[in-house]
Amino acid sequence: MDQLAKKVASVGVDVETADLTSIDLAKTPLRELNQALHALKAGTNATSWEVSNPKGSHALAVGVDAPVRIDVRGSVGYYCAGMNKEATVVVHGSAGPGVAENMMSGEVRIKGDASQYAGATGKGGLLVIEGNASSRCGISMKGIDIVVKGNIGHMSAFMAQSGNLVVCGDAGDALGDSIYEARLFVRGKVKSLGADCIEKEMRPEHLEILGGLLAKAGFTDVKPEEFKRYGSARTLYNFNIDNADAY
Repeated sequence: MDQLAKKVASVGVDVETADLTSIDLAKTPLRELNQALHALKAGTNATSWEVSNPKGSHALAVGVDAPVRIDVRGSVGYYCAGMNKEATVVVHGSAGPGVAENMMSGEVRIKGDASQYAGATGKGGLLVIEGNASSRCGISMKGIDIVVKGNIGHMSAFMAQSGNLVVCGDAGDALGDSIYEARLFVRGKVKSLGADCIEKEMRPEHLEILGGLLAKAGFTDVKPEEFKRYGSARTLYNFNIDNADAY
């Protein structure tokens, strides 16, 4: 048995025959769980994982690089599912700061609320938050799609470079401050827009993109036509002394 297989076996998983793998973090150290998840390779039979008693654990299921599903039965702490690639991670509770930070692909779904900077610097994949998200949601996003059923806090999508942020509720102060080319869709009220962020026309192609994201998130009771679109005015791309106060 090679070293990676030993790590998987340490949490009681047979990669040849496993179907559903249940891990109780009251009995198994978090480090061992993460090592086992990192050891998974393409083609593994251990594609369905259920984690109980997370009790706010930090860095749970970070760096997973395999097409598996991980159901976490409870709330988690910092950086859950960070750097996720290919996996589907479902948190049946709320998440602390930095959930899905630097996500590459796959799907992360939070059944409750998410704390600060959810999806920060995300490069791909889909992050769904069924509750509310706190401040700086989608900060410096680089291609990730984020769909929030509730509200988001201040400074969300700060320096957002690409991707889509969909908010079915309200947005806090300074939405999209110093934004680049990300698309922001907000159904409710926006407390204020950040530097260089403006409301933009909602064209048919944007309605199509938005409809697809809402469908993927499972929010079929929300209509794309109810949203407004926001994005970059493109006045801060190059330094101009007349705009110095905005930098």
